[in-house]
Amino acid sequence: MAKKVVLVACGTGIATSTVVSEAVNKIAKDNKLDVEVVQCKITEVPGYVDRASLLVTTTIVKQEYPFPVINARAFLTGIGLDAVKAQILEELKK
Repeated sequence: MAKKVVLVACGTGIATSTVVSEAVNKIAKDNKLDVEVVQCKITEVPGYVDRASLLVTTTIVKQEYPFPVINARAFLTGIGLDAVKAQILEELKK
């Protein structure tokens, strides 16, 4: 299976995406999945369209992408966090 490229994006590419990046890396490591996590600003996502497998974001996405988009605000609120982690894992295993 090819290495998955997971984009983790927030408004600035700094604060909240760091928390989510660490969580995605942990999910991948715990499940022995080969994943490259790219932390970026939401405005930079179109530059990765040709190689990304998944977008995990804490911001609102208005654009359509050729890969799944997972809303990761649960990492900030704690509400529904297990469900979001399960959704991320499901996509990484595809």
